[in-house]
Amino acid sequence: MAGPGRGGIDWSFRIVAVLSIGGAATVFIREGSHVFFEVLFEDTLLFLEIVPKVLAGTLIGALIRLLVSKETIAATLGAGSGLRGLGIATLAGILIPAGPFTVFPLSAALLVAGADAGAAAAFVSAWLLLGLNRAIVWEVPFFGLDFVGLRMLVSAPMPILLGFAARAAFGRLVAEHSAEGRAE
Repeated sequence: MAGPGRGGIDWSFRIVAVLSIGGAATVFIREGSHVFFEVLFEDTLLFLEIVPKVLAGTLIGALIRLLVSKETIAATLGAGSGLRGLGIATLAGILIPAGPFTVFPLSAALLVAGADAGAAAAFVSAWLLLGLNRAIVWEVPFFGLDFVGLRMLVSAPMPILLGFAARAAFGRLVAEHSAEGRAE
């Protein structure tokens, strides 16, 4: 089975496709064609709303790869960047005011451009756990500064710890994969 970028359909797409088709068939059978087409229309509108955001996020990721050399990204966010690289990735994740349609393509582009799994994990988890934009706009008005401050303080070490864990796990996977390749 081919992976992403090799012209094939990966396993995650297949799972989503099977679940989507199964869900659509279930709605059609249980609720009838009227409800099915109503949901299909609403989902089509959502899809059309999301596509430009995904394209913009992918474009941002591609532009970063063009504007910053692979060597610079590898030195700053690669496996050899240590705690400093994880700190930079964490800070970027905290500060980026974007949604998942920008953050995930950007993270994937950084991986392709020389960042390691640890930096990507720190970036995404910092965005999820410590995102400043979301905290200011959504959390503080609902929960108050005391609660949000405490939640962020407790969550603060997590992106770095997850970055180190991702580096270790990915390093183990690479070592196992290369050992299997030598044994064949």
